[in-house]
Amino acid sequence: MNPALFFAGAFAVAVAAVFFARFENRKKMRKLLKLKLILVRFPRAAAENKKIEEEIGLSEQFLSGLAGIKEPVIFEVAVPYVGEEIHFYAATNDKYMAPLVRHIQSIWPDAQVEAAEDYNIFNYSGEVSAACVTQKNKFIFPVRTYREFGTDTFSPIIGGLSKINEIGEGGAIQYVIVPAAKKEKKRISSALKTLKKDGSIDFRAKGLNISVSDFKRAVTVGTAAKEKNVIDKERRIEESAVKAIESKISKPLFRVNIRIVASAPTREVADSIVSGVAVGFSQFGAQELNEFRVTPPRLAREFTHQFSFRAFSEKEVNILNAEELASVFHFPTPFTATPKIKEARNKEVAPPNLPKDGIKIGENRYRGTVRDVCISREDRRQHLYIVGQTGTGKSVFMNNVVKQDMEMGEGVCVIDPNGDLFEDIIARIPPGREKDAIIFDPADMQYPFGLNVLEYNPAFPEQKTFIINELLGIFDTLYDLKTTGGPMFEQYTRNALLLLMDNPQDGYTILEIPRVLSDSKFRSYLMSKCSNAITKDFWEKEAEKAGGEAALANLVPYITSKFNTFIANDYMRPIIAQSRSTLRFREIMDEGKILLVNLSKGRLGELSSALLGMLVIVKLTMAAFSRADIPLEKRKDFYLYVDEFQNFTTPSIQTILSESRKYRLCLTVAHQFIAQLPDKIRNAVFGNVGSMVAFRVGADDAEYLGKHFEPEFSKSDLMNVDNLNAHAKLLINGQTSRPFNISILLPGAGFARDTEKIRNISRNTFGVPRETAEREIYTRLKTAR
Repeated sequence: MNPALFFAGAFAVAVAAVFFARFENRKKMRKLLKLKLILVRFPRAAAENKKIEEEIGLSEQFLSGLAGIKEPVIFEVAVPYVGEEIHFYAATNDKYMAPLVRHIQSIWPDAQVEAAEDYNIFNYSGEVSAACVTQKNKFIFPVRTYREFGTDTFSPIIGGLSKINEIGEGGAIQYVIVPAAKKEKKRISSALKTLKKDGSIDFRAKGLNISVSDFKRAVTVGTAAKEKNVIDKERRIEESAVKAIESKISKPLFRVNIRIVASAPTREVADSIVSGVAVGFSQFGAQELNEFRVTPPRLAREFTHQFSFRAFSEKEVNILNAEELASVFHFPTPFTATPKIKEARNKEVAPPNLPKDGIKIGENRYRGTVRDVCISREDRRQHLYIVGQTGTGKSVFMNNVVKQDMEMGEGVCVIDPNGDLFEDIIARIPPGREKDAIIFDPADMQYPFGLNVLEYNPAFPEQKTFIINELLGIFDTLYDLKTTGGPMFEQYTRNALLLLMDNPQDGYTILEIPRVLSDSKFRSYLMSKCSNAITKDFWEKEAEKAGGEAALANLVPYITSKFNTFIANDYMRPIIAQSRSTLRFREIMDEGKILLVNLSKGRLGELSSALLGMLVIVKLTMAAFSRADIPLEKRKDFYLYVDEFQNFTTPSIQTILSESRKYRLCLTVAHQFIAQLPDKIRNAVFGNVGSMVAFRVGADDAEYLGKHFEPEFSKSDLMNVDNLNAHAKLLINGQTSRPFNISILLPGAGFARDTEKIRNISRNTFGVPRETAEREIYTRLKTAR
């Protein structure tokens, strides 16, 4: 042969081999770049009435099912270098991701799976430590498995990650899994068959690269003289080993890379993280069979490259069956004692047939599918109740819903006892609706709004009785009159109100109630105009002629002290003592205005805040009931939002909840815990509201709400939901739905404009200069009438 041709041919083959190798590497790299990553989270579950072997067995069942996926499947347990929670990730080729997710959720229906951005464990200004985990003896010999332990075998492994500091340290355990070829199982089976038949076998002859001496070394405990008892002992060990090998190949086999990588500011810390993980693998050693060894990688750069790209390597292969693999890796169980595991705190439940129209209150996430959660206009008329601990997202929820109502041109009223929600909503008033906004802020002392609770429309005489009953209910709520007032307070106050309200055109206010009791001239003047014979009879024959402790003079301080608390208050007096209300609640409702009420307890005081809130609700309710004079179809929906509504409830709340729907006054009420409500009001709320949203609650509330949300959500679920997440039970097309989970939407930034202009428009329209209001009040006090 021509040498030149030979060398040319050899060179061509070599070049072709290089190009083929490069092509294969590029092909592998393209596959690696197509990997999709998911985060898998599990809800915390109680270990009661559960068996650890069965719980880990679920992971074995899951891993066995991966034998049908021909591409590598990667599992990673990691703590990013910022954060301290332990995350469970899975990755595979895009083609197999959907089947993998379905497989996870078929075995763990409550597992939450979501697409994840790639994380980073590396501190770029720090040091890296790494190790690979491989079998010490030949792969046919199994290690001990979880079925031989009474504990969670994975806890000691991931326990090393639980000590990672929140900032600057990170770590991960990576499992790259590929189904083993069928021929490997056949070779082991054939070798075992020969061993059973002949008593010895050359495993190398079967292509397993295992000599008889390898087998002997693996299954013999010592080198004692071949005395009969020693030979018998070795024979028993060999028989046990054969059974173990048979057990190993009875289950699906996988080729597995196990990598440990850590990063920290110093090499010593990074090494300690790796060591903390590595020690967990020592528990699987079986002296007569196999064990794991943890060693530093020979080529650190190549090793970390393979780790980063989740590449399978032929240099560090373990062959494990599903049982062995489930022993060294499984998803968290109720018996996993390792802290800081990122859990699925928000259980996911498939939603019912949700409406497409209405306001969007959040999103339902279920098995990777996100659906809008809306409440229709008709269902909102049955009211919405919100409960949850402070800081869980109630105000964000209302902020978002109010924003949508304003954008759709709806009429709304927001009563806020803290002030923060009030300020947020002002910033979100849509362009074009500035003139619809009524900013009622009692702390704005220079332009007080007028709110005369005694004012009513003579065309609706029943309003007088409604106001009197509500006002007595309000003062009972504020002062607990059953203990501090008794029937005398009610009797005298009721008749004083009847006297003042007999001629509504006079414009009397709460300011005049003490005058009725203490000023005989003023009282005589009112009686001269009074057309109610029963009221006149009370004052002439009972009140003025009573003696002893029941004498009017003795009762006056006792009764008037309750009213003087507010009349003497510089914030309250200019508001409640104006003879004409500047707020026309019927117009506000019919014309779809935006009424924002700031009742900050920090500035007004708790009593004044509560009184004003209840007065606004009374006036709105009365305005709603007056809509009886127009056909139902012409009554525009008006949405009333009350935060911390336990501060503003009276015994008539049951009537408001049950009757206001007809008049299109739709309530959304929120508070922190159920014990804030008296029994009667609590029963009225839960007996009348159509929709309910529960954010995170305490143990007592979880006990009470359990009957409304079980079996879909347990008491533990109600107590352990994350902020901005909740459980909902909505009225859908007039029918109560089964409960489901929702995530709360953020309302977004407010409009970039000067909100002071909106306040000024409202001041100029509805406010009265303080000097004018005080002058009118002073004049009325100085006159006999």
